[in-house]
Amino acid sequence: MASRPLHFIWLADGSGSMRVEGKIQALNHAIREAIPHMRAAAQENPHATVFVNAIRFADDARWLDDKLTPVSEFRWHDIEAAGESALGEALYMVGEALQPPLMTDRALAPVIALVTDGLPTDDFQAGLEHLMSKPWGRQAMRIVVAIGEDSASGEAQEIFRAFMGNDALRPFHANNPEALAEQIRWVSTAVLKSVSSPAGPKPDAASGKTAASWTSSLPQLHSLQGKPPRGGDEDDIW
Repeated sequence: MASRPLHFIWLADGSGSMRVEGKIQALNHAIREAIPHMRAAAQENPHATVFVNAIRFADDARWLDDKLTPVSEFRWHDIEAAGESALGEALYMVGEALQPPLMTDRALAPVIALVTDGLPTDDFQAGLEHLMSKPWGRQAMRIVVAIGEDSASGEAQEIFRAFMGNDALRPFHANNPEALAEQIRWVSTAVLKSVSSPAGPKPDAASGKTAASWTSSLPQLHSLQGKPPRGGDEDDIW
């Protein structure tokens, strides 16, 4: 059976607050170190061909590469931190990308992984509405890795819940570089394994929403959500 394309998109926060206490360096390291694990997860499942790209959002949002690249060839380009947090623009760009001819009837539901330390500064709601107006935007598996204390605020949590659109999921939270690397690695590989499997998640055709049962096939994801960052509170630096 021919493999089916699966598009994985990182949304990486490059705003000025990420300069504080080495958060941007930790993000770069964590995603760079996760790529080999993503390759291994993709190789284990011949039913899917995984493509990867990333958007860095700050004063504006920009793709890191010209196109979605096979995970076997993808290289992470370190980003710098400065400026605002144009998450709404990033979501708009993803909505524009997840359409034909990129997306075909054979495509698996895409994965959008947001890594951020706080609140957007542009029109997040407009960007989200644009993404959700697209069938593949609605069907996407949308996950969040939240960095630091500010991302735990009530306002930030509301933003993350709206982005994920799945009551069965919660944001992952990292308060130190080790926890960030662990969570990004396991979240990305667990989601790839679930979405790319023959018995993977099947979005509801009428509503375009992803069923909550998606998460039942993510044991690593559940175990991470149920435990504190490695090292305990005494090692928290963010």
